[in-house]
Amino acid sequence: MISERIKTRLTKDRPMTSITLRIPVDLVESMKEIAPQRGFSGYQALLKSYIGDGLRRDEAQFAFGPAARLIEVLRKRGVPASVLEDAVREVHPA
Repeated sequence: MISERIKTRLTKDRPMTSITLRIPVDLVESMKEIAPQRGFSGYQALLKSYIGDGLRRDEAQFAFGPAARLIEVLRKRGVPASVLEDAVREVHPA
């Protein structure tokens, strides 16, 4: 089953926002060199790709990793959602 979050990411006309990042000049220059070699139109597209790759990796780790599987097993065994949510917040504080 595909989650709503993934379905949203697959749509082409997603809402966008502008952000400002302070990045060292040498990193931007390196990204400008690497972008065309990786098939990107420019360094900003490459940067978005890097962010997306890292985010997908982290989401997969938290959504499908050992902790997520443990939570699912505990949920199936009747542990209340509030207890599980408190435990997750304690392990991964915001």
